[in-house]
Amino acid sequence: MKIRSLLLFFLILVPFCRATAQNTDAQSLIKEAVQLNKQGKYADAADKYNQALKLEPDNVYANYGIAYSLLQADKGKDGIPYLEKVIKANSAMTAWAYDLLGSIYDKSHESAKAIAAFNEGIKTDPKYQRLFYNLGLVYFRDKNYTEAEKCAVQAIKLDSTHANSQRMYALVCFHQNKRANALMGLCSFILLEPQTARSAEAYGNIQHILQGGVLKVEPGTTAAMIDANTAALNLAIGKAVAETGKKKYTSAAELLTAQLTAIFTTVGPMAEKQTGNDFFKNYYADFFYKLAQSPNMPAFAHLVNQSSPENAQWIKDNDSKLTALSNWIANTKREF
Repeated sequence: MKIRSLLLFFLILVPFCRATAQNTDAQSLIKEAVQLNKQGKYADAADKYNQALKLEPDNVYANYGIAYSLLQADKGKDGIPYLEKVIKANSAMTAWAYDLLGSIYDKSHESAKAIAAFNEGIKTDPKYQRLFYNLGLVYFRDKNYTEAEKCAVQAIKLDSTHANSQRMYALVCFHQNKRANALMGLCSFILLEPQTARSAEAYGNIQHILQGGVLKVEPGTTAAMIDANTAALNLAIGKAVAETGKKKYTSAAELLTAQLTAIFTTVGPMAEKQTGNDFFKNYYADFFYKLAQSPNMPAFAHLVNQSSPENAQWIKDNDSKLTALSNWIANTKREF
């Protein structure tokens, strides 16, 4: 599955009023370049940055900006010398520069260099969330799912509202046959991004998990080895789904409500007794166990599959129930 690396549109937010540049003409050129980048005119933006650099060769914003524009214009390697100047300046822009440098190498399929750049950025600013996310993407594409999972966890801890990090966590766990982790990661992703093609895809993956499916082993790789805790949770999901299958339901949403309620109710107490995976236990299993105990599961089940016309209509007709679910989520703290 392809996941495109999300590049930071840093320049839109640059606080130019704080710039140390003394030449206002250079600042004006940088501002013009920002607007050109927003319009997708990357070559023109690079030209404006180049003009600014003629006036102020060491301006870190201009050096970063021209590297960004060059990458967007598919000339990323040309931007490396500019980023090296930013890094050498050892300013507040250093971590940003390492992040962009890593993205350049990633786009050029130079994984080792990308990983090194992102790790250097993390050393510079360990609270810069995008570095962990982009590093995780490199590991994901290299099929190093264990390291990708670690990066996803850190990215979520730094910004739990970042839908892409939730999605990455779910997918790398899915590839490791960690079905409970993947299921709850997908549910968390949909809560943040409920009405897109990606959320419809996530619902398809949820159904795959509920039906007992696992991803096929990719060519050149070996099947993921799972530990005893993961095996127990996988088995619990299968039993919970099988148990709900003994009853009849009036709709697909009602069935999904029963399936997810059974899984969340079973996995929550199981995970609480397990050791070695506190993040999953505290952040995912505990939260969805509490959700299963609330009256909001039917609304949640409809929300998960908005691509269904039936569910979409239900959501339109039951605004108060969606509001109650939203309020419950907002007032239920998720621990790490």
